[in-house]
Amino acid sequence: MIISERKNFERKFFKNLRNKTTSIDKKNVEINVKRYVDSIFSKDLKKKYIGIYWPLENEVDLRSLGDQYLLALPRCEKYKKLSFCLWDKKQLSKDSHGILAPDSSNKLSYEEISMIFIPCLSVDKNLIRLGYGGGYFDKLREDKNWRAIPCIGILTSNCVSHKLLTRADWDIPLSGFITEKEILV
Repeated sequence: MIISERKNFERKFFKNLRNKTTSIDKKNVEINVKRYVDSIFSKDLKKKYIGIYWPLENEVDLRSLGDQYLLALPRCEKYKKLSFCLWDKKQLSKDSHGILAPDSSNKLSYEEISMIFIPCLSVDKNLIRLGYGGGYFDKLREDKNWRAIPCIGILTSNCVSHKLLTRADWDIPLSGFITEKEILV
């Protein structure tokens, strides 16, 4: 079986597991993310933007962080280019993948982002993330400046893989992950 076939099998398997996730578990992940962010920003007075994602089907919703912190959302563009744009809770438009995103005129540089939270279908003990297969986050993190920003996976504990996930040459490990049961960063 080739890499893409193995990854597609893993995506289907973990998507099915994620679909069985309870709303209570997802809420508890959100609570742990807030605890983590509070602990980081209590030590660092230079509050920068936090990169989050617009939640899709059964993903943990982190938008409530905007009640207390400055948020940025990704915008997918041509050629697998991903930009983070400040989100001031104003009207969003669909990006090249049909996902709601801020206007591209509000792009932020890596210097303005303190951490990035990204959704995961799964993650393994080597912090390899299984996503949807677009490669946008890996492409962004090819740049050493973006890779230096902590990139933390968000998922529920039932989707943490006990086996190593299939890894492609371009997969860049995460800085850690947060579930309803643990904060591993």
